Amino acid sequence: MERKVKKIFIDGRIEPAFIADSISKHSAKTTIGGHSIFMGQVRKDEIEGKLVAAIEYTAYQELALEKMHQIREDVFQKYPLHCMHVYHSLGTIKAGEICLFVFTSSTRRKPAIDACAEIVERLKAELPIWGKEIFEDDTHQWKENS
Repeated sequence: MERKVKKIFIDGRIEPAFIADSISKHSAKTTIGGHSIFMGQVRKDEIEGKLVAAIEYTAYQELALEKMHQIREDVFQKYPLHCMHVYHSLGTIKAGEICLFVFTSSTRRKPAIDACAEIVERLKAELPIWGKEIFEDDTHQWKENS
């Protein structure tokens, strides 16, 4: 079954209430026995004596959505998932705020865990999303994915 391209980008931080609501909507799905969740949070890294205050995320959205759709199709083919939700922030996200939310569900825990991990790794490696680290002194540098 071919799935439609899903919107993954959210302007600004991913709100904790949005995450909680996403999780709570699954309680009625009683064939699900396992969920796996990954949340990426902006770190206040120290780089060359300067502290990161925020990251400004930009993306080539059209290509990113196409690539994410392919990742979604590949992962649904590989793992027996019930649900997959992926959200990534755009714009300036402050240290301590959530910028990535990946949520997978399956009948058993292992497919949900393995699929979630694969999605995060592929998203970081394959999607044209860039982060500019903004330091407390208002200087900046482009972030390398790690």
